[in-house]
Amino acid sequence: MAFAALLTGFVIASWFQPEAFAAGKARLHHDIAIANTVILLASGWFAALAPRSASVGRQRLALLAAAAGGILFVAVKLYEYRAEGASLLAEDVFSQPYVLITGFHLAHVLFGALVLALMARFPSPENIHLMTTLWHVIDIVWLVMFPVIYLL
Repeated sequence: MAFAALLTGFVIASWFQPEAFAAGKARLHHDIAIANTVILLASGWFAALAPRSASVGRQRLALLAAAAGGILFVAVKLYEYRAEGASLLAEDVFSQPYVLITGFHLAHVLFGALVLALMARFPSPENIHLMTTLWHVIDIVWLVMFPVIYLL
């Protein structure tokens, strides 16, 4: 619900300030965002393997691979922020919601990756199913965010 509200606000603000949003989107590095989308989808694929794995060793490996994908996503996103000059204190109408929305997602990815790594150490079928489902929700949020922020 929080992401839906944030993205709705982003779209509405873009209707009222089309020039500012066009200028803000022009500063974005679409190639980095596409790479991050591929990273997150690959991570989701590994997360999908974890509950289906026959052995605990394979579950652990899949969870660690999913967690590594999440950490890589975080690193690439931080690089993207630096490349774009994005700042939480930016004063333009585009940068503030952009950093708020993507940063909120980034926090979810980081937390999820840490939980996946922790679960690799202490796996249980119920927790693996719950966390990998949550991981897919985080993926879906990005798949909605990506076109709204980068393409529209």
